[in-house]
Amino acid sequence: MSFFRRITLSILFVVVGFIAGLVVTARMRTASESRAEPARAPVAARPDQNRASGGGPAAASGPSDFTRIASQTVKGVANISSLQVVRTPNSPFTSDPFFRYFFGDQDDPFGSRDRRSLSLGSGVVISADGYVVTNNHVVGENVREIRVAFSDKREIRGRVIGTDPATDIALLKINVAGLPVIAWGDSTQLKVGEWVLAIGSPFQLNQTVTAGIVSATGRTNVGFADYEDFIQTDAAINPGNSGGALINTRGELVGINTGIFSQSGGYQGIGFAVPSNLARHVVDDLMKYGEVRRGSIDFGVDSLTTELAEEVGAKSTRGAIVSRMYRNSASYAAGLRPADVIVSFNGQGVDDAAQFKRAVSDAKIGSTATLTVLRNGRTLEIKIPIVSSAATTRRR
Repeated sequence: MSFFRRITLSILFVVVGFIAGLVVTARMRTASESRAEPARAPVAARPDQNRASGGGPAAASGPSDFTRIASQTVKGVANISSLQVVRTPNSPFTSDPFFRYFFGDQDDPFGSRDRRSLSLGSGVVISADGYVVTNNHVVGENVREIRVAFSDKREIRGRVIGTDPATDIALLKINVAGLPVIAWGDSTQLKVGEWVLAIGSPFQLNQTVTAGIVSATGRTNVGFADYEDFIQTDAAINPGNSGGALINTRGELVGINTGIFSQSGGYQGIGFAVPSNLARHVVDDLMKYGEVRRGSIDFGVDSLTTELAEEVGAKSTRGAIVSRMYRNSASYAAGLRPADVIVSFNGQGVDDAAQFKRAVSDAKIGSTATLTVLRNGRTLEIKIPIVSSAATTRRR
């Protein structure tokens, strides 16, 4: 290698090293500035200060110190374990389509066996005398044993008072008094952007607290339950958090953590909770009757699509279309017909089928509801009866 070539390479290395140093320094400086950015934002009011001044929800104003709230509420969240018995076939060909074609759903000629299955989740203490609310899917089917474990290492056998698959809520009872309780909050007062805490036992890690904000309210068409009106949050909710508490910055129970949307099975910032007002209504019915008594109708509805709207002459996809009904039903006798588009229920607008079903469920049993429907470009008013639907599996 010539002398001049060595000199050229040396100069090139020095220049490259100098440029790389500038790049690294610039990145470090940028990171430092981004970390300092929140310091220039207005200081958020403490939750108790905001409440005392009569302002809006404390959580809507920004981050706060959640240590006091967490210490007060974490003791009211328990770990739930449910031992279930699942009957499984002995045949190795059960999943074979040819086997199922020839034998159908009849008894397996190879017999079957009972398999023990254990599900784990969380629960919230709502009364000092031992009532605990959790998710229906945490309790499961064919329950043999329920165990409720607390932070002080107590593990108590519980019994199922009732479950409501439609909302994925279950109520348990343990024979213990003097339990720490989380007070009910009003979920209708939640605002998007408000801070909330999720407390539960993800991956069997008891009393885990995560913080986030309310991402949306009134979320439907998620696929977790028949009656959907979820709070969406980005507070970390993972497997095992089901049935745990969603807490506002006043330490009140505003939701029961139910599920996550995830493509990997882990946390992706999209969690869902049953609103406290809905959960409280379900719990009250389970305490009184062992089941949830809600309104029902004798016909089926679907949401409108663009194609359906064009077919029935609707100007938009707003409303719920009558998709199925019997000729001998009370609604048919009242004048309702298939392909009618329901745009109003008792004077309240109907956006889609899910909203209509919620309105029917909340209606008083035995009452008569007034529907505003569109049919062939005309607007009609039809009165239909609201009947009782025992959609809950009763357990004692």
